[in-house]
This record gives sequence, structure tokens and C-alpha cells, in this order.
Amino acid sequence: MAGHSKFKNIMHRKGAQDKKRSNLFSKLSREITVAAKMGMPDPDMNPRLRLAVNNAKSQSMPKENIQRAIDKATSGDDENFEEVRYEGYGPGGSAIIVETLTDNRNRTATAVRTAFSKNGGNLGTEGSVQHGFERLGFILYPAAAGDEEKVLEAAMEAGAEDITSTEDGHEIWTAADDLHQVAGDLEKALGEAETVKLAWKPNITVDMDEKNAGTLLKLIDALEDDDDVQTVWGNYDISDEVMEKVG
Repeated sequence: MAGHSKFKNIMHRKGAQDKKRSNLFSKLSREITVAAKMGMPDPDMNPRLRLAVNNAKSQSMPKENIQRAIDKATSGDDENFEEVRYEGYGPGGSAIIVETLTDNRNRTATAVRTAFSKNGGNLGTEGSVQHGFERLGFILYPAAAGDEEKVLEAAMEAGAEDITSTEDGHEIWTAADDLHQVAGDLEKALGEAETVKLAWKPNITVDMDEKNAGTLLKLIDALEDDDDVQTVWGNYDISDEVMEKVG
């Protein structure tokens, strides 16, 4: 169940990038508000909201910001955001899935299309690359949560489907419908996770050389800088050596 970790660069240096982006809290707040509006405003009764709140906490978002985002869902004065997914092709034969929350489809579509076209890619039609990914639950624990044996045992007990342990941490994958339950069981055994979310996991990854990797990272940066973009997923793999040259 263990193997080489690719998630760290599939997410494009996600942790380091998120902490540097000034719009991170805005994106987290938007997800919390939408999750609260679509279900109960109580995280214990709303799995999606619980995931959004946990992710906000993992990024050190203040409690008052989290509560304000939840309250916004019931105040009646929030924007009407909708979830829109875009799919496209990046440099080097890479496939990209872009998840957005937007109150203006035309604005978001134009921004996403422009990001692709200016950075060596092109926007595809809905479903054009999705077939190369699986929709799964993803849970990330830091290495400090325990050694591989301890985390593996806890993950198996909780009903996880796969686990990868490296010196960077422990990546745990579940069926999408099982994410809330598995995350809850793991929290009892290992403490609070660093990340708990639904993810697009590629069935096959594509190795990036230095030239394509540099252009690809510019594309991802351009997408992630857009306020409407929540998450960018890809099927690329960038080696540590290449990442050092272009990162």
C-alpha cells in the first residue's frame, strides 16, 4: 500500500503556495459559505462543511473568520455561487482539472481559457480529461503523526483504500463516499489531519522535463491566482531535480 509520493507536486507545492497567497482565506471562506448554504450550518451535521472548516483550520484561519463565513450562508445577503469544473490540456501532454466557485460563469470561463492559452495549454470540453482521473477522498497527515506502521494500521482500521508514507508525510486515500467517516476515525487515532478533501487522483502520471515543467507551473500559478478558482488538479509528475531548477 506504500509507494513513491507524487501528490506533493500534483498539488503544485500546495502548502507553501497557499500560505503566500493573500486570497487564500477568501477562497476558504467561499467554500465554507457554499457548504453551509447547501446543507445544515452545523459542521457536525454537514460533512462537506466539516471538511471545509477543517481545511480552514489547517491553514490557520481564525475561528471568527470561519464563523463569519458560516453566518453569511444564513444571512441572505451572500452571493449565489455555483460550482463549475473546467478541463484542459497543459504542456507536455498533461491533463488539468480546475474546480471553481463562481457567481459569473462568463468571467470565470474567460479567465480560465486565457490562463491556458497564455501558458502552453488549451481549454477542453467538459469530460475531455476527467476519464483519466478518479474522484476519491484524500487525507494528509504530517510525518510527525506517527511512523508508517502506526498510520497504516490506523488507516486500515478506519477503512481507507490506500496509503503512501514518505519522509514528507502520509497520504491516505478513501472512496469519495467514505471520506467523512474515515477522516473522523483517523482523527480519533492520529489527531487532526493537515488536509481532508475530495480529490481528483490521476490514473497515470506524465513526467515533465525542465522546459514543460516551467511552463506548466506558470499555468497553474495563473489559474490559482484567480479568485474564482478553488483547486487545480493535474496528472503531471515533476522530479525533485527538475523542481529545484524551475521551482
